[in-house]
Amino acid sequence: MLRSAPKFFEVAKRIVEITENCVLVAHNAKFDYRILSLEFERLGFKFERKNLCTVELSKHLIPNLPSYSLGKLVRSLGIPMSDRHRASGDAMATTKLFELLLNKDLDKQIVKASIRMEPKRQLEPKLVAIINSLSSVTGVYYMHNEAGNIIYIGKSKNIKSRINQHFASQNSKSKKIQLEVSAVTFEETGSELLALLKESAEIKHHKPKFNRALRRTIFTHGLFSFKDENGYINLKIQKIKGNQKPITTFANIQKGKSFINKIVEKHSLCQKLCGLYKSKSSCFGHTIKECEGACVGEELVEDYNIKVYKIIKYYSFKTKSLLLIDKGRNLDERSAVWVENGVLRGFAYFNLNFQISNIDVLSSLVTPLEHNKDAQHILQSYMRRHKRLKVIALED
Repeated sequence: MLRSAPKFFEVAKRIVEITENCVLVAHNAKFDYRILSLEFERLGFKFERKNLCTVELSKHLIPNLPSYSLGKLVRSLGIPMSDRHRASGDAMATTKLFELLLNKDLDKQIVKASIRMEPKRQLEPKLVAIINSLSSVTGVYYMHNEAGNIIYIGKSKNIKSRINQHFASQNSKSKKIQLEVSAVTFEETGSELLALLKESAEIKHHKPKFNRALRRTIFTHGLFSFKDENGYINLKIQKIKGNQKPITTFANIQKGKSFINKIVEKHSLCQKLCGLYKSKSSCFGHTIKECEGACVGEELVEDYNIKVYKIIKYYSFKTKSLLLIDKGRNLDERSAVWVENGVLRGFAYFNLNFQISNIDVLSSLVTPLEHNKDAQHILQSYMRRHKRLKVIALED
């Protein structure tokens, strides 16, 4: 949805125009107002508007409810809601809620008292100073406490914007980070792939206190194959146990199923033999002529298995030697991630193509990266998502 969306600076003028002499109404208004103010501040514009919070109004006018989240609140009040967590759906629900609250506020005192020029909580000067010191580049960032120790590591395609979000957020983890952070340093990578690989490696090395979840393995499910009693190669997505070595890995079962659905459609595989359709006879794909009949023995075992072998070979990293060429830190530079016989060797930046066409030269340029299951998962999933990524096959 965001891929073709405009950047903030492209819509900023229109936001100024449509909010002129208006009151901004939002559910948890201080958060939305703070985000708008910070984005305008980055453009050198001071954005000031009156704003009103339907959370605060609801607590005054409809007290003692178990929850004041937008979804639960409108449900308890019988307000119809569609497209939850989408801008149009949430905005329409907030509008209906606001109309109800206006009707309840007979003397208008609470509405008047709730309108304010500034949100109650402003960003602390130290946080504003940190944001101003950063750049809008792709890379890995490190949050430090007063003693200089790293308390959080993250990656982003726009570091300044991401730190902005950290400091504007009101969830419990962000609040703790805001209290402890004293400085933010960053390393520009240019390439999102490199940022992902370095983030994973740095978290494992430094073990920051606020990265507890990411210290664990970042994938849970894998693609496996086996031959059935008829000799057909079956594919299946399942949870990875112990030292199992899947063909490729996924962050969760939903992503795995999405992947296998795509390859079934693209390569005319059998839904039944890929674990997508439980049946004692033919699969649904066979009835609509998309499956060539492996499920009922109509497609020759050899012909079907050749298709599956090609898929396994394409997505398996076990014997691959290649370079993944991606963006560099400036227009004249490119990055290269080196994989040798399925093992991540490291990365390098280069300006001239001859530097990476020679393995001896490449070896001297490379900065090592540790190969582990997480790094392999990052590489494979990135290649699946970025079909236009330049890949140079190397001879074994």
